[in-house]
Amino acid sequence: MTTPADTPLPEDLEAPGTTPEDVNEAPAEPEAPPAPLLLLADGLPPLIDTEAALVEYCARLAAGTGPVAIDAERASGYRYSGRAYLIQLRRNGSGTGLVDPVAFDSLAPLAEALEGTEWILHAATQDLPCLTEVGLYPSALFDTELAGRLLGYPRVGLATLVETLVGFRMKKEHSAADWSTRPLPESWLEYAALDVEVLVELRDLLAAELEETGKAEWARQEFDALRSFTPTPRVDAWRRTSGLHRVRGRRALAAVKALWETRDELAERRDVTPGRIIPDAAIVAAAVAMPADRAELQGVKGFHGRGAERYAARWVDALTEAAELDEDDLPSRSPRGDGPPVPRAWAEKDPVAAARLQLAREAVLALSAQHSIPVENLLTPDTLRRTLWSPPATRDPGDLLDAVVDQLTALGARAWQVALTAPVIVTAVLEADRSAPTPPETAPETPAAAEAPERQDDESDGSGS
Repeated sequence: MTTPADTPLPEDLEAPGTTPEDVNEAPAEPEAPPAPLLLLADGLPPLIDTEAALVEYCARLAAGTGPVAIDAERASGYRYSGRAYLIQLRRNGSGTGLVDPVAFDSLAPLAEALEGTEWILHAATQDLPCLTEVGLYPSALFDTELAGRLLGYPRVGLATLVETLVGFRMKKEHSAADWSTRPLPESWLEYAALDVEVLVELRDLLAAELEETGKAEWARQEFDALRSFTPTPRVDAWRRTSGLHRVRGRRALAAVKALWETRDELAERRDVTPGRIIPDAAIVAAAVAMPADRAELQGVKGFHGRGAERYAARWVDALTEAAELDEDDLPSRSPRGDGPPVPRAWAEKDPVAAARLQLAREAVLALSAQHSIPVENLLTPDTLRRTLWSPPATRDPGDLLDAVVDQLTALGARAWQVALTAPVIVTAVLEADRSAPTPPETAPETPAAAEAPERQDDESDGSGS
């Protein structure tokens, strides 16, 4: 008997490919409703872009209580500089303030109002440089992103933490906006104000959890270290050009470097992101082709961008400069660093050091899992490599521990990190030494034995073979 596809099967028959478990399977649990959307409790405050408005808000800020939530909006992807184009603040008893730093020669009233307060920031390393640039320095701070990392949250974006802990869903549609735009649209200002709306509440929840888990002191040390944060200068930044692996030869590398530096100079002068002048792909294409003049350059496939034709003369000059460099002045294929070699080269260069690194990595990874902390927050990979490539010379366990503590501290590790990782690093050093193969002893050479190879060489030279 056949059953048409559109005819319902009798209740005692199963559809092809089903099993009794499929028939009797309980209906899926309905998805939980989305969290309510976060809204501004006090409405959208006016933009602060006059001296009178700044002084009035700073007075309210100073009269408030507790820590101050702070955020800053930059124009990443649009501007060369990392300056702040909007600063958002919120404090209990003070409300939210949206300050336009572009409108002021000095934010001294704001710096005075913030003196002695704890700042709450999310991902502080992103905002501290642009806040420092306008004269704002934290007396103390609490980083909600870093707190989330120390507590082992798998995702520590602001929207995720707010939804997980505070129970509200945040809008993120303007995260990539050009904040140098003037006037700033009202919808953008609302988005910016929401970034500090519940930051105080989020901070209190995370701080309580840090206390409960015994990590409050760890967090305090991390936050204290952040107060003096300055971005690490990028050495040989041109080497981060996307597609550099396609470039062959040191002459072509010199062309990439010259084009990159020319583009960077133009971008800084115009205050636009470098990729808006010419993309990395255009730099690589020109370096591979090495055109000799403007006509050849404009014929290079892949050489495009807003500034490809506008700055053609500058690109040709850069390429000519690279073509005329002496061999000794050409850049090396690999950057020259002051640190240890890349880990994959350790086994060949120093097998014992490679064993130390492997043992220590495994131990630090176990500590990371034990304390629910990302391994890079437990100890930076660079600090671990530097310590294990050149460990202290002593092998007395007590002296070695003291020396490793000093070495880690000198490299910038915090006291809580040192306390956790120094003992396992010492164990790795000692264990690697114990397991290293002992080179065979060589018997002293007799005068006759020492002369034998020389006689063999003489005989070989005379044989004609």
